[in-house]
Amino acid sequence: MPSATRRSRAQPIPRCMNGNSRIILQERDLQLFRELSVMQIADRGELMISAGFGSVTRANRRLLALTRAGFLRRFFLGFSGARKALYVLSPKGAATAGVPRRGPRRPQETMLVADYFTEHQLTINELYCTLKFRPTPAPQITFHRWQSFHEPVIPGIHLIPDGYVEFMTPAGIAACFLEVDLGHESRTVWKEKARRYVQLALSDEFEKKFGQKRFRVLVVAHSERKLHSIRKAVVEITQKIFWFAPLASVKDGFFGPVWLRPADETQKPLFDELP
Repeated sequence: MPSATRRSRAQPIPRCMNGNSRIILQERDLQLFRELSVMQIADRGELMISAGFGSVTRANRRLLALTRAGFLRRFFLGFSGARKALYVLSPKGAATAGVPRRGPRRPQETMLVADYFTEHQLTINELYCTLKFRPTPAPQITFHRWQSFHEPVIPGIHLIPDGYVEFMTPAGIAACFLEVDLGHESRTVWKEKARRYVQLALSDEFEKKFGQKRFRVLVVAHSERKLHSIRKAVVEITQKIFWFAPLASVKDGFFGPVWLRPADETQKPLFDELP
């Protein structure tokens, strides 16, 4: 897949701003709109990676222009002294790129002190950007596709994963569901979630929908303690399909030997092709 720095340079598409000034949309802007539809909500760093900005100054200038033109909506997370600007796609931006409008419906320029949905989604986005736009440590392992979910993955199984990613490997396509836990889900919830993933694995519905015979469930937890708790819950249900790693480790080395199985204390790389 082409990197974020080698995007096509299509002819700019003119669009009028609200008011008397004008903005000319570039292909990079449309790419940003498409990626923001997937991520739902994103900070500047995630948008820089996904849209291929090489300069913070240039990214700030463009995001401000797109916000003032009504293609993006902006609000802030944190206190006034340490706030972070976050962006969601407006109805105008979604219509321009021909993508669904996703993300929270908050008023423009709102200040949020704490927001679990936002924190959770930003963490998922960080992993998404790493997997899609950062090079893998081995050329034979490449990103293939990503899917987000806004309803149960399969009718009849109440299971809404945080994401689904496929990698091309020498052994074929590796399919993985992603689950991110920032400390808000109990062991009871995880037991039930494990049962539903096992149910999905034993049915033929997964292969019908995704075209793959098997999948892994990659669980990323915000702390070692939480990771241990989740593993204890899952191992009561199954010793298969699940892989576990702490968030700090996967940020620095997603494909490295940081993963644990439910009943094995040996850390492993995600794929055997990697050291």
